[in-house]
Amino acid sequence: MAHKFEIYKDKAGEFRVRFKYNSEVIFATEGYASKASAQNAIESIKKNGPEAPTEDNS
Repeated sequence: MAHKFEIYKDKAGEFRVRFKYNSEVIFATEGYASKASAQNAIESIKKNGPEAPTEDNS
């Protein structure tokens, strides 16, 4: 699979989510206290991301 979500624990002990495409990190989330919260973040991105508008601040 060329793209995937990864949940990992950072040095501070918080759970984070990163999205990778062809092994390159495209984005990462803030830290979450629980793994369940990180999983909820993934579900929110999947649900709300496709319809999110693009804001060009260039």
